Amino acid sequence: MVKGLIRLCYSKIIDVSSAGVWDKYVFEDTYKEFFMQSQYFNQQQKFLTFREILENDPKADKLHYLVSTAAIGYLRQLNERIPDVVNGSGKLFLPFKNFRFEILQSHVKDQSQHRVAIHFYSEVMTWIDTIGNQLLLATGDQLEAMHTGQFIDTDMLALRPYLSVSSFQLKNVQPVDVPVQSINA
Repeated sequence: MVKGLIRLCYSKIIDVSSAGVWDKYVFEDTYKEFFMQSQYFNQQQKFLTFREILENDPKADKLHYLVSTAAIGYLRQLNERIPDVVNGSGKLFLPFKNFRFEILQSHVKDQSQHRVAIHFYSEVMTWIDTIGNQLLLATGDQLEAMHTGQFIDTDMLALRPYLSVSSFQLKNVQPVDVPVQSINA
């Protein structure tokens, strides 16, 4: 039986130890942007870390968004496919349009302490079943096609760290009549 519709969230952590070329570019450019943008919130240069800046100026919470602009071009290079998360054939397949950028930590004088997360939110997926530690999925809302007996394309997705179900919707649930008892009876 079909489980329902889900959206997945994959959190990609990028820091000095990230090995991929794309990751390194994101690391370098977001650090440069952090260094420049943080000066506005740290004009006296009293604070060294992102946390110190944030604790002393709550408006510095805007740094998440401001620094994210340095990653936009790299995100476009992904062609709306979540990176690192592959199907059973080893291909990227999870579509995304939405993301959230987060500075986990950073330091104005030590780039090696810069660490960010990009949270990718998938488009709607039809969750058909779970087989072992893998989800059987179809892209988009395929419930109607399944109920009318049509073939649909599916993918197997192994569960992995930093991947979670961010939202769930059960479609076409038939209400169940529950016998009600009156207190006065």
